Amino acid sequence: MTDVLTLDALSAPLRALRLLTLDFPDLPAPVIDLSSIYPDRLALSFHPSQGGFTGFEAWRAALGIDPGAVDFNVQCDHRTGVLTAQTEYGGADIELTGYTEVPAGARMSGAGVA
Repeated sequence: MTDVLTLDALSAPLRALRLLTLDFPDLPAPVIDLSSIYPDRLALSFHPSQGGFTGFEAWRAALGIDPGAVDFNVQCDHRTGVLTAQTEYGGADIELTGYTEVPAGARMSGAGVA
């Protein structure tokens, strides 16, 4: 028999979300992801229509994440830049992700790739 996760098991990220709402009401609203697969994680993401890197940066600064702890990658389509960072807040693991479109002139081509 499988143990079913209860809503109480998500109390850490739900509590963190409540605290974030109280502590930072003026910051841009992210896409919020809670998952019973990762019950201690609260994922906040910012897509281009939500400010992308600008929204990410506002939250990074508010959460006190050192700029040196931010990872930058470009997805394999060479069109999407991604910033990621992690921290702990309110008893939950916070995963912060920002997406932006890479300008056409800055995209890498697949030429020369083996």
